[in-house]
Amino acid sequence: MSPTPAAVPTTPRASRKEILGWAMFDFANQAYTLLIITVVFGELFTTVIVGDRGDGYRLANFLWSLALAVSYLLVVVTGPLCGAVMDYRAEKKGFLFASYLATVATTAMLYFVAPGYVVLGLVLIVVSNYAYSMGESFIAAFLPDLGPPEDLGKISGFGWALGYVGGLFAAGFTLVALGEATAENFARIRWVGPFAAGFFLVTAIPTFLWVKERGTPQPPGKPYREIALERVSTTLHELRRFRDLGIFLVSLLFSMAGVYIIIAFAFIYGAQVIGWDESVRNIMFIIVQITAAAGALGFGFIQDRIGTRVTYLFTLGLWVAAILAIWATPEVTALLHARLGLDWEAQHLFLVVGCLAGLSLGSSQSASRALVGLFSPRRKAAEFFGFWGLANKLAGVIGIIGLGLLQSLVGLKASILLCAVLFVIAILVCLAVDQARGQQAARDWEVRNGR
Repeated sequence: MSPTPAAVPTTPRASRKEILGWAMFDFANQAYTLLIITVVFGELFTTVIVGDRGDGYRLANFLWSLALAVSYLLVVVTGPLCGAVMDYRAEKKGFLFASYLATVATTAMLYFVAPGYVVLGLVLIVVSNYAYSMGESFIAAFLPDLGPPEDLGKISGFGWALGYVGGLFAAGFTLVALGEATAENFARIRWVGPFAAGFFLVTAIPTFLWVKERGTPQPPGKPYREIALERVSTTLHELRRFRDLGIFLVSLLFSMAGVYIIIAFAFIYGAQVIGWDESVRNIMFIIVQITAAAGALGFGFIQDRIGTRVTYLFTLGLWVAAILAIWATPEVTALLHARLGLDWEAQHLFLVVGCLAGLSLGSSQSASRALVGLFSPRRKAAEFFGFWGLANKLAGVIGIIGLGLLQSLVGLKASILLCAVLFVIAILVCLAVDQARGQQAARDWEVRNGR
C-alpha cells in the first residue's frame, strides 16, 4: 500500500532572509538575459556587428540563433550530469558560484566585439549564455529546500518577480546612460556588456552570503564522472515512477521552445518588422518588465490556490493569444485606421501586445519551475532540475534553430506563428499531467529511500 503524505515530514519554510537571498540571484541575472539576449546586444549583433548584407538581416538572425542554440545544446549535454554530482557532493553553491563567475567574465568581454568581429561575438555569446543557463538550473535546485509544497508557487513567483524588477533597474540605466543600439552610438552602447556583468557581479552577492547548502556529501568511492553517469542512468530508469514529471517535461520542451524564440527575437522583431522608434522601444523595455513581474508575483499566489498545473495551462493560453496579436499587429493597425479612423501606428499597438506577452512570460516560467519543485524528491532536486534545465535548453535549440531556418525562408513575421503552434502542443501534452499523483510519487520515493 502506498504511504500517506504524512509519512514524510513537511519541509520547513526557510527564513525570509534566505528566501530573499535566493531570489536576489534572479534579480541579478536578469541584467544578462534582458540586456544581452533579449534587447540590446541581440539587436546590436544583428543590425550592427553583422548587419544587413542585402538579405534583410536573414544571415545575421541565423547566426544569432545558431550561437544561442549551440550554448543551449551544451547545457543539454552537461546539465543533468552536473546536477547529479551536485546532489552527491552537496555542493550546489560551489557549482552556482563557478557559473556566476564565468558569466560575469565573458559578458564583460563583449565590450571588445566591434562591427565585423562576428566570430568573437559568436564565441562570447556561446560561452556566456552557457554559463548563465547552467546557473539558472543550479539556483532552481535550491527551491525544494525553501519551503513546503504549498509555498513553492509563491516563492518561485517572488523570485521571478524580483528578477524582472532587477531587469527594470538594469534597463533604466541602459536607457539613460548608454542609448540606442545603433552604429552611430556604438562607442557608448558597447559598454552594455561590462555594465550587465558588473550588475550581476554585485547584486548576486547576497545569494552566496544568505542561502544555505543543505544535504550531506556522500563519500566518493569512484570518480565523479562515473558517479554522475550512474545517477543519471538510474534517474532515467526511475522516470517511469515519476510519470507526471516526464510528461510535464515533454510539455515544457514545446512551451519553452516558444518562450526562447520570443526572448531571443521579440525586440529584433520590433526593429525589423514593426520598425519602432527608439522612444517606443524604450517604453517596451519598461512595460515588459513591469507586466512580467506582476504576472510572476500574481500568478505565484494564484497557483498555490488553484493548482500549479492549472495555472501553467492558463498561462500557455495567454501565450497563444499574445503570439497571434504580435503577428497581426500591422494588419490590425491598418484595419483600425480604415474602419474606425484611428490614427495609430503599428509600434503603438505593439506596446499593448507587449503587456500581454509580459504577463505570459513571467507567469509561465514561474509556474513551470514550481511544478518541477513539487515533483522532485529533495535528495534528487539538483538532478531533477538538471533535467528541467535540459528540457529548457533543448527547447531553446529546437525553437531558435527552427525559427532561424524558417525566417531565412519566409521572413521573420510569418515564422513567428511557429510559437503559437508550439504553445498549443504544450497545452495538449500537459492535459495528461496529474499534479496530485506527481507529488505523491516524490513523497513515495522519499519514504523508500529516506530523506
